[in-house]
Amino acid sequence: MNIDDDGARDWTESTAMVAPALLGAATGLILGEMMHPSARRGAALGLAALGVVALLPLAVGGVVNLVNGPESKRGANRRLRQIRDAGAGHDFVEDSLSEVGVI
Repeated sequence: MNIDDDGARDWTESTAMVAPALLGAATGLILGEMMHPSARRGAALGLAALGVVALLPLAVGGVVNLVNGPESKRGANRRLRQIRDAGAGHDFVEDSLSEVGVI
């Protein structure tokens, strides 16, 4: 749940996550008795597989963040390397001395 600057809660993210589950449950209750048991089993397995596939990007993103995130050792080393490399192309001492005419 996000809280706005006014202190009001933003329910859009929470409702967006819950809505598909509620719609799926309602559909299951409505169609449950209308379908043959073997057809229900196949439909349930297919929908479960689609649900797992839909969650894969979230799971992969979480694992990648654990391995390469800023809190991990690799992430901290990468950030430190970026900071060091940012100044590697500049030689401020030589530039300053050449401007003054020493070099």
